[in-house]
Amino acid sequence: MEYKDYYDILGLKKDASQDEIKRAYRKLARKYHPDVSKESDAEQRFKEVGEAYEVLKDPEKREAYDQLGSQWKAGQSGFKPPPDWEQNFDFGGGGYTQGNAHDFSSFFEDLFGGGKASGGGTHYYHSTGTSGGGFRSKGENVRARVMIDLEDSLNGATRSFTLQMPEVNEQGQVVNKQRTLKVKIPKGIKEGQTIRLGKQGNPGMGGGERGDLLLEVGFNPHRLYTVEGKDLYLNVPVAPWEATLGATLQVPTPDGKKVGMKVPPDSQQGRKLRLKGKGLPGKNAGDFYVVLQIVLPPSSDPKVKALNEKMRDEIDFNPRSYLF
Repeated sequence: MEYKDYYDILGLKKDASQDEIKRAYRKLARKYHPDVSKESDAEQRFKEVGEAYEVLKDPEKREAYDQLGSQWKAGQSGFKPPPDWEQNFDFGGGGYTQGNAHDFSSFFEDLFGGGKASGGGTHYYHSTGTSGGGFRSKGENVRARVMIDLEDSLNGATRSFTLQMPEVNEQGQVVNKQRTLKVKIPKGIKEGQTIRLGKQGNPGMGGGERGDLLLEVGFNPHRLYTVEGKDLYLNVPVAPWEATLGATLQVPTPDGKKVGMKVPPDSQQGRKLRLKGKGLPGKNAGDFYVVLQIVLPPSSDPKVKALNEKMRDEIDFNPRSYLF
C-alpha cells in the first residue's frame, strides 16, 4: 500500500489551521472539479483532494493520521498501519464531501474504514448554483459514550448528560467545549446501541447543516442484575439441600415484583432457570435468568461438620470418577 501525504496534496504544512485546510480544499476542489477542469488528470486529482480533506478536516482523523509518523513519505510503498490501529481509534463520522468517497485509495480504506459513514451509507453534499461555485458540506458527526442505569432502559427515561465536545474556534483551532443535553432514553435500548441527536454535531461548511451527535449507550453496574444483550441474569444463592431435594424460591424480578421459582431436585451449580420475556422490553423482549449458586454452610458449626463426616463415611460418591 502506498502512503498518502495529505498535507502535500493540499499544499499545506503540518501545522496548518482548520481554516487553512478548508480554504485549500475549496480552492483545489474548484480547480480540479471534472465538470469545469480541462486538465487530463482532473478527476484523479479531485479524488485525492477530497480524500485529503476528508481526513484533515476531522480533528479525530487528523490526530490519528499525524501519529503515523514523519518517516513515511508520499509515494513510498509497503506501508502498513500499526497492528492495534482499529482498537485505538474509532472513525464513525459522517458527512462525506464528495460523491466518489467509495473510490478513495486503499490507504484511506485501511486506516479509516473505506469511506463509510456511521449511518451505513456514503453521503456527499455540494452547492448547486450558489454564487462563486463554493461547496457546501454537512458537518461531521460527533460520537460519544454515555452511561445509563438499567432501570432507564426497563422503563424509558429522560436524562441530562454533560459532554466535552471538540469544536473548531474562529482561529481554526480544535478546542473542547462543555455542553449539557437532555436526552430521551428509549425503553428497551440495549448496551452498545446508539441514540442519534440530529444537528447536534459539528457545524457544516459553506452554510451546510450541522452533523449529528451519536451517543453510544453503556450500562452502569447494577447491584443485582447483569445484562447480556436483551437478557438479564440474577445470581441466587441456594443451600445444598435446596439444590439436592428441590425447593421453591422467592426472587426479585426486574419489574420490581417477586416471583416464586421452583428449583428442580439434583440441580447443579450454575443451573439457569428462565422466565421468558422478563428481560429488556421490546417487540422481541429478552428473557430473565436465575442462576443457581450453591452456598455451603460453614464447617465451623459442629452440626455441619458432623453431617459432612457422616456423608463422607456412608455415601459412595466420587465427583471426579469420570477423570480416570
